[in-house]
Amino acid sequence: MSKWTVHDRYGNEIYMTRERWDYILRYHDELDGLLDDLLDTLRKGRRRQEPANPSKYKYYRRCDALPLEYNTIVVVVRFATQLRPDGTFASNNFVITAWGTYIPREG
Repeated sequence: MSKWTVHDRYGNEIYMTRERWDYILRYHDELDGLLDDLLDTLRKGRRRQEPANPSKYKYYRRCDALPLEYNTIVVVVRFATQLRPDGTFASNNFVITAWGTYIPREG
């Protein structure tokens, strides 16, 4: 497959290309074998808008399959629109990068 498309819990369509997945694995091998978990992070995770760049959001979701020093997958998505040939606009929301991190549990 050269592209994966999912909908987040707010109904937004988001895609990730094979090129992006290969890039992510090159620099963040803690995600190797966790493509489905990354896609679930987009589908079910919480998100926060980047204050410095409102078109970017970080999605977060706990993942117990990560190596021990990590417990959460973070995925950065850029929200954009593109002009179609018929003159209408369509959403063009795509994954920029992702990584594993450790976030202490609250409480």
